[in-house]
Amino acid sequence: MTAKIRIAHLAGPNATIQNSPPLVTSNKARAKYGLPPLTDAEEKVARFDALRPQKLAAPATVYVEQFTAHPLEADAAELYAPPDGYINAQGEFSTEKRGPGDRPVFKVELDPEDGYYPMPYMARQADGTAWDHHGTSARASRANSRQPFMPDGKRTFDEINRLGIDHDGVANIIGNVAEVDYFRLAPSGGYMKGNAEAEIAPETPGKDFFPYRPAHLEISPPRMTLARITNMAQKILGSGSYDGAIWTQGSPRVEETMYWFNLTMDVTVPICGNAAQRYHGMISNDGPKNIADSVEWIQSKVWADGDGRNRIGMVLVQDQRVFAAREVTKADARPGGYVVTGGCGGILGVSGGTGGAVLRYIPAMRHTYTSEVRVTKLPSSVEGITRGASGIERIPVAIKNAAGELLETAIPKVSIVKDASYIEDEWDGDPAQEVDIIALVDYMLKKAPLAGFVLEGLSPYGKASSRSRMQALTRAIYSGFPVVTVGRGNTEGFAIGAGALIGGSNLTATKARLLLMLCIMKLGMFPAARDPTNPTKDEIQAVRRKADEYQAIFNTH
Repeated sequence: MTAKIRIAHLAGPNATIQNSPPLVTSNKARAKYGLPPLTDAEEKVARFDALRPQKLAAPATVYVEQFTAHPLEADAAELYAPPDGYINAQGEFSTEKRGPGDRPVFKVELDPEDGYYPMPYMARQADGTAWDHHGTSARASRANSRQPFMPDGKRTFDEINRLGIDHDGVANIIGNVAEVDYFRLAPSGGYMKGNAEAEIAPETPGKDFFPYRPAHLEISPPRMTLARITNMAQKILGSGSYDGAIWTQGSPRVEETMYWFNLTMDVTVPICGNAAQRYHGMISNDGPKNIADSVEWIQSKVWADGDGRNRIGMVLVQDQRVFAAREVTKADARPGGYVVTGGCGGILGVSGGTGGAVLRYIPAMRHTYTSEVRVTKLPSSVEGITRGASGIERIPVAIKNAAGELLETAIPKVSIVKDASYIEDEWDGDPAQEVDIIALVDYMLKKAPLAGFVLEGLSPYGKASSRSRMQALTRAIYSGFPVVTVGRGNTEGFAIGAGALIGGSNLTATKARLLLMLCIMKLGMFPAARDPTNPTKDEIQAVRRKADEYQAIFNTH
């Protein structure tokens, strides 16, 4: 037999794929405790309770009626072995049929060790009332709310193995082929009271974990989180212990993290990104299938070259499609809502179909162990800028510690600014009207020694139609800030650099931002002119030489 592969699950933030609908008290519990029932549109008691996977506390014997797994089982009754016995109208079991009303049954011994069973949710609030929301009320405080997100991937994978069924009618879809270890890089759920068994201290939302539901308690991770997830993922996958990894995150966000991993990870195994457009356990939820398809992709090794190295970089596996991390974006909140960007392909193959995993295209751009901005290729420090007593001054900024890990303080602040037609306030194009850029430059010179801008301009070349906006950004460039231009939206053409402007190729603004952040961490800031509004010829040439270094990376990543 083929040995099982070993996979690392990396839990990311704001992840619908690890988020369940509210645990609502069942009508079975409401009837038991005399509470008002859930009703249908005609205000009649709802016919069915939602069944939620839960564990038995003790072994139980149940009797399952024969021929109820499918409406046409009885049509082939002659193909079946006899039942274990019969149940009469009084619920009494006998191995022999004793009356015309006796029903054939199977006697099943259920064991707690078998895992989760779908059962009515019987819990109530502390005051005896029913649960109708995540919290004690619709907009309850954090202290009065339950968490719908899983703290790591284990419960999600356990439910896929226990309750998921493959096309051959078999369960244990992941467990049959893979061993999985679970890591909490920037998880969506956390242990606010700690977890002594796992040696986890009490955790704080917005620092240790990042949920987005209940909606009024949403918290997204700050840019410093990129250092944490990079260091942890590099250590885990750089150990050589895993055949690949699965990263789960919120569906609008996962595309950015996967491209970041594609650029930074100095590893030869794949990371498959997974998200879900529907909550875990919701009707037709897509998350479990996406995860299972990622396991199939990793196991297939169609991604490997002759030396076993990942030749295609990191991917997003959604809806049986395998997307290149660089060329994927979410376009709609539905299964099938991911599209390719850049106009030159982006779907590398398929996974999870009847033909198994198939690779059709190999990206030409640099990635992972070939990337010029992977974490191991970044310097220990670069030159940043700040406003000093005599003007803009250059200062050293540490990028990595002695162990080669990224520092949280090293992650640059890169802002995206947009341009549009008919945006000028006056006829003369006065740059003083660009108050957002002026304010950002002022803030960055005070607080962010590593910083830059992405201009989302006209499609596809990224040109700014606004004279005032371009003048403000030109002043920023000669103040020391690199500026990348991209076309607006999902362009199929290529933004071209000009002079000191860096062309963002066919990247979206969000992807160009990530690559610019890493370029800054590798190359440092632009040289600042003594007078940014009137740079000298030598100062212009110095800036353009630096822009060329940036452009070389943008042309190949």
